Amino acid sequence: MPEYQYGRIRLLHNALIKHNTPDELIDQVMQGGEAVSKTAKPAIKTAWFRGAMERMDRLMPLPQRQAVRESCACCLNGERLKASKQIAKRHATLEERIDAANHTPYVFGNSVKRETDGSITVRFEPEGATNTRCVCLGAVTEPISESYCFCCGGHIKHHLQIALGVKVTCKVVHTALTTAGKQGCTFNYQIIPE
Repeated sequence: MPEYQYGRIRLLHNALIKHNTPDELIDQVMQGGEAVSKTAKPAIKTAWFRGAMERMDRLMPLPQRQAVRESCACCLNGERLKASKQIAKRHATLEERIDAANHTPYVFGNSVKRETDGSITVRFEPEGATNTRCVCLGAVTEPISESYCFCCGGHIKHHLQIALGVKVTCKVVHTALTTAGKQGCTFNYQIIPE
């Protein structure tokens, strides 16, 4: 089995295995990943992930890509988990919980808003923000597939489900990566009826 020095690449590899991806697909997606060291320049890491996401987009259906990338989410425990649990514990109604999440930027970014269609939009930056950057891959000069961004989407999904006490699905609206920094990271979540 290849050794992946850079943690985010290793995490992707493990997520592909976790989601029962066939070995030949894993090999194609992970092509060249073992050559990226943890001390490699950000541009090298970004270029590898751009290529890996393009390969995933070509080789895997969206639901599978999304599940793999959502399971790469970080910051699921610790203080963020405590904050999400406190929202659920201290607030009774869904609207109160959404309002509390909106005032918890450490977990949910800039804003959590209930839309008229009942969905929930989460923004990491103020609406209309430009010249933004991804905290994971840094500044990019050309767009990267939204597949990468399901990782952050999975982070929000995890905490929203705990804080709100409902199951949700994630949709990437736009991100710093998909727009090469021209728009901030925005995700939309549909509540799954019980």
